[in-house]
Amino acid sequence: MELRLLVTFEKVATVLSFTRAAAELSYAQSSVTGQIRTLESALGVELFDRLGSRIRLTEAGERLLPYARQIIELTEEARGAVVEPAEPAGTLTVGTMESLTSYRLPPLLEYFHHRHPRVRLALRTTIGDETRQALRQGTYDVGFLMEERTEHPGLESAVLAVEPLALVAAPGHALSDSAVPTAALADQPLLATEPGCAYRDLFERELKSFGDVQFMEFGTIEATKRAAAAGLGIALLPEVTVAAELAEGSLVRLGWEPPFTLRTQLAWRAGKRLPAHARLFVEQARRLVAEQDGRG
Repeated sequence: MELRLLVTFEKVATVLSFTRAAAELSYAQSSVTGQIRTLESALGVELFDRLGSRIRLTEAGERLLPYARQIIELTEEARGAVVEPAEPAGTLTVGTMESLTSYRLPPLLEYFHHRHPRVRLALRTTIGDETRQALRQGTYDVGFLMEERTEHPGLESAVLAVEPLALVAAPGHALSDSAVPTAALADQPLLATEPGCAYRDLFERELKSFGDVQFMEFGTIEATKRAAAAGLGIALLPEVTVAAELAEGSLVRLGWEPPFTLRTQLAWRAGKRLPAHARLFVEQARRLVAEQDGRG
């Protein structure tokens, strides 16, 4: 079994698409198909079931996948142990989320663009369970999480910062002049991004003991902020995403402190030796987030 065949197999098995695997490996699709057939012929088994335009792993493919990943990772580790490039290079697939991409990552992206142009960052927007699953499967190299807990089965993580949250509303809101008990929020129109977002799910959990909870969903943080500023309701959002609006007065912060704490983290698959450009990414993410929070 040639290493290049295992690399191609692992990529196809991860994305379950010959077309997408070819694009990510910079191969022609016919080359990917040919390499998979060569590997199947060498092993004497079929690795994929072809279901029209879709594919899935056969039982033999499922058994081969963890071995292929171990061989690939050991090869990369051996290469890195012998020859670390003077200039970090390579593609890094990063799972992220809207709040971090827009408000935390620009300095990090700028740093790599100017200082390490040979490192190509491929950002993929997902949240929570999707990000964790993609990291375990190897679809993402590293991923940002904004979670209450910091231990995740099958993953290692580095905490970058405690992520303060702010409950915001339009100026002049009836609850804006005093401390707000949780019970008082149950009757308010509630605005939110999509389900699966950690702070939304925790906020919903806190309110459920006071009655049925219904959110008006706006999909993005920007849309949610605009709805709150227009007086459509109240929203719990990361403080970093509403700092400008609070400073200019288009939103006000209500006197309610969340009884939970979120931490922005950077995670990767447990047991995986990160290559030099990935280690650099983790190091610089820690440094730049600390500087943003005045801890640098």
